[in-house]
Amino acid sequence: MTTVAASLSAPAVRACQLAGTGPLLRLALRRDRVLIPAWVLGLGLVVAGTGSSFEALYDTAARRAALAASMNGNGSMRALYGPVFGDSVGGLIAWRMAGFGAVLAAVMSLLIVVRHTREEETGRQELLCAAVVGRRAPLTAALLTALTANAALAVVIAGGLAGSGRPAAGSLALGLAIGGTGMLFAALAAIAAQLTESARLAKGLTGAVLGLAFALRAAGDTATADATSPLTWISPIGWSQNLRTYAGERWWLVLLFLAAAALAGSLAYALTARRDLGMSFLPARPGPAAAPRSLSGPFGLAWRLQRTTLGGWTLGFGCAGGLFGGIAKGAADLVGGNERTREIFARMGGQQGLTDAFLATMAGLLGMVAALYAVGAVLRLHGEETGGRAEPVLAGAVSRLRWTAGHLALAYGGSAVILAFGGLALGVSYDLSAGDPGGRTGPVLASALAQVPAVWTLTGLAVLVFGLLPRAANAVWALVGGCLALGWVGPALDFPGWAMDLSPYSHLPKLPGADATAAPFLWLLTLSAVFTAAGLVGVRRRDLG
Repeated sequence: MTTVAASLSAPAVRACQLAGTGPLLRLALRRDRVLIPAWVLGLGLVVAGTGSSFEALYDTAARRAALAASMNGNGSMRALYGPVFGDSVGGLIAWRMAGFGAVLAAVMSLLIVVRHTREEETGRQELLCAAVVGRRAPLTAALLTALTANAALAVVIAGGLAGSGRPAAGSLALGLAIGGTGMLFAALAAIAAQLTESARLAKGLTGAVLGLAFALRAAGDTATADATSPLTWISPIGWSQNLRTYAGERWWLVLLFLAAAALAGSLAYALTARRDLGMSFLPARPGPAAAPRSLSGPFGLAWRLQRTTLGGWTLGFGCAGGLFGGIAKGAADLVGGNERTREIFARMGGQQGLTDAFLATMAGLLGMVAALYAVGAVLRLHGEETGGRAEPVLAGAVSRLRWTAGHLALAYGGSAVILAFGGLALGVSYDLSAGDPGGRTGPVLASALAQVPAVWTLTGLAVLVFGLLPRAANAVWALVGGCLALGWVGPALDFPGWAMDLSPYSHLPKLPGADATAAPFLWLLTLSAVFTAAGLVGVRRRDLG
């Protein structure tokens, strides 16, 4: 045996480590046959369809130039979208979609990679590896799946934009920028999957890196109007924007994406070769010998499982609220006499004063993002069920409804907590920057909490799907992503009213500053209660697992 092993060349050893990659890749693509097309077509068509909206809103070169000048002259809008490098329709598409598309591509990629590399915690990876499967084959298959998705996304974006009359070079550059960002975060997710021992922690760690990248880009673009800040260059999202699509493309940045992704991927391969199956480089701390009394009930168990996630989201919302509150003071300086920009603000934040409209827009953004936390907390039930961890709990004196209620309490209550924390940080930060402590903190906090009914509506929808259609539970993420896209892109692109009404957020008043009635809040809360009740009936009656 020793003689045979010693006679193997280095290429032969590498081939053995990659054995079984092809079948695993086909399996991954089959499992993601709905997820990947939904992400690719949804995001690709949104990017490709942005140009017609800009052509309708800014139909002359003078209007486009005025928009670009006003955006570049205001730190608040640069923090949100980045600077405008070109005042053509293509340049405006790149300004609006390069950062937004890069973030969504990163989310798509981390979900794909983590899903196919952390099968170890379910026990399925051990069964696969009992066959002729090399040590690095699962990671390779996951990265190739992400590469396939991002390549398809780049092709859809480039082809859609070029087909609508945009310059081919700029269209290709934007597709490569968004797809390159996605592939880089796929490699970073592969590293996180080696460092942590669960899919949840790997997603959380990669998501934290993505949030940091967005914050660095926002801070850098606030400081400078030409994206030359070192903070912008640290962030991969800043690279996507600095490629300067449709404005003298910097093609060498594509090589930067490739080099960074290759470096991160190499590190992931090095890590996977040095850890045992099912283990991680950041092992969980051993628990105490005796369980505390707080773990005697289903709520205590749910709190123990989700408290770290809730703490991370709360901290993130506090940082985001503080950042956007600090730049809100300059929002009114953006518009000047530009009526088109005023219309965008009115659609996003209401007809009130521009500063209040900006604060309302930020509160609405916090509300849309909070739904991601709430849905994730609900779908933790699905993970516990499919992972076989729910059965031992339910084998005791715990009913299905009590087990479910423990997690739902954190989903509903936790979303309200993080919104309150984010709204408080938003209001306090704005008051401090405006030199008026306590002046707008109360109304801004109320505007953040006003998003709760919409968040709970999507939470109830997640409960409904989990209870009645558990196999389609992950499809809830697509619904939440659609609401996020409608709220973030729809107002600026003047989507039709029927499309905007598909999102529960569109039915809420634009606070602070707008008139509010109880009707929309009551209707959304009622809808949430109906969804939740129907879902709980399904949980009680269906077979688990």
